[in-house]
Amino acid sequence: MAAGPEQQGSQGRGSQAAPVAPPAAPVAPAEGLEAIGTGAYVVDEEGRILAANARAEQLLGRSAADLLGHDAHDLLHRDAHGQPLSRSQCDMRQAFHAGRTAQAPEDYFARGDGSLLPISWLITPFDLAGHENSTLVLFHAPHPPEAGARPEQPPTLLPEIERLALLAATTTQLTSTLDVEEALRRLVSLVLPRLADWIIVDLITERDEVWRTVVVEADGGELVRHEELQGPMPPIPEESPMPLSRALRGVASTLAGPQTYQGPPDSGIAVEQRRLFEATGVHSAAIAPIRSTRAVLGALTLGRAKQPGDFHTTDLPLLEDIARRTGLALDNARLYQRQRKVAETMQNHLLPQMPRVPGLQMTVRYLPAPDASQVGGDWYDAFSLSDGATALAVGDVVGHDLEAAAGMAQVRNMLRAYAWALHEPPSQIVARLDEAVMHITDVAMATLILARIEPADDGHWRLSWTNAGHPPPLLISHDGLAEYLSGGHGILLGTGARRPRADATVLLPPGSTLLLYTDGLIEEPGHTLDEGLYRLRRHAAALAHRPLASFTDQLLRRVRPAANDDDVALLALRAPARP
Repeated sequence: MAAGPEQQGSQGRGSQAAPVAPPAAPVAPAEGLEAIGTGAYVVDEEGRILAANARAEQLLGRSAADLLGHDAHDLLHRDAHGQPLSRSQCDMRQAFHAGRTAQAPEDYFARGDGSLLPISWLITPFDLAGHENSTLVLFHAPHPPEAGARPEQPPTLLPEIERLALLAATTTQLTSTLDVEEALRRLVSLVLPRLADWIIVDLITERDEVWRTVVVEADGGELVRHEELQGPMPPIPEESPMPLSRALRGVASTLAGPQTYQGPPDSGIAVEQRRLFEATGVHSAAIAPIRSTRAVLGALTLGRAKQPGDFHTTDLPLLEDIARRTGLALDNARLYQRQRKVAETMQNHLLPQMPRVPGLQMTVRYLPAPDASQVGGDWYDAFSLSDGATALAVGDVVGHDLEAAAGMAQVRNMLRAYAWALHEPPSQIVARLDEAVMHITDVAMATLILARIEPADDGHWRLSWTNAGHPPPLLISHDGLAEYLSGGHGILLGTGARRPRADATVLLPPGSTLLLYTDGLIEEPGHTLDEGLYRLRRHAAALAHRPLASFTDQLLRRVRPAANDDDVALLALRAPARP
């Protein structure tokens, strides 16, 4: 604006750059300026104000002390929304650098009270005594402010009580979910159409890419998502002064309109913004950075197309408060989802693939605790033994978090090693495991069923097992008779009590189904364990005729309590229909 070259000096006005000088000392205004009937001031070759007449002081609401020595562009020049005008967009500054006379019929200066003064201006080279290469700026205000009049304050978006209520609702609703998409849906419903009729959310991904994630319009009583305007965005320019680029760098919130992006674009983002304004018909927008305590996550834009009136700078604090709360909620959700992804990968590596046993069908399922980190202490296992039999195991290490999952991996691997190396019945293997757990792991307590299954002499399959404090296996005949196998029961692992452990044996009827499971399938707050066991037996009997995969899935859907807060591991085995 009001003329002031870059800090490199007046290279456009001379052959050699001048060193940066300290602010000029106040200079008494030239007598000729007072004879001019409009606002006038003179700047030096660096763009600092050397002199100003009384009319300029009156129009700008600034005293000579507030003007002299200051860079005129930084101090005065603004865009139509009251925001600092980019040096590259300043027509006055370009003419100043070129040392030519120029004029503009419409522009804006900032007054001392913060209000915006519409002006027209003319600049021309001017010789002020003692200063070469100075420039005269003449400006006229078509509607000058009345003397002593207080600047009109633009209306705020919401009364104070409604503003506080909105911020409270934003905090409550956004922080009560750990899902990014759900948080954004709630944000949209909070601000539309209360504050605007368009909302745009641009998010920065973990790879520093920008994705236009939300473009929603309030059309009557409906919220309409415009997916054609969503998608990947160009990279964030490092130095662009344009509003969205500044917000995505976390620099500042600002106002914008279609005219903001009418000039030659300085980046790909500016091209996308022009497309957005053209497609939506937004005539006024407010843009704020979405920040967390660690980084800039994106930018929030509210736009008005059909709603009357423009956004004002007084609206930005509310938008910034909303964007700040959005940033905290999104950051928490991202951290949670990142933890879930890591945990899922860990769980997939911890839970084994089932071996193929000729004549037997086996299927397994694992469901994590709803509010945990997608891993827990529940586990299943099946593996071949050195004598040709197959080992089956289901266990539960106390807890459902990463620590419990790590303990589960220790117990499972030790059990595999003992079962492979020792030709002993399940009870003896579990007794040795119990003693080892006490001394070489951090596992506090765990429950476990260890079984071995092998062909019997008559063509049936023999199951031998021991139970260390675990819910009993369930055996369901092909005809729907279901019974719990209560034999072989003993205390859980980790108590330190060295009590003898027992084994039990049963022949599996043809076509029968054996179910090993963890307590998350049957336990429900406010209900007894017997109620859960009855519910499992009843549904398992009703589903006995289903194929094994369908049997398992339907059983989980029907039996797992809705209020379950624990993970569930399940292993189902079906014997052949005929020996």
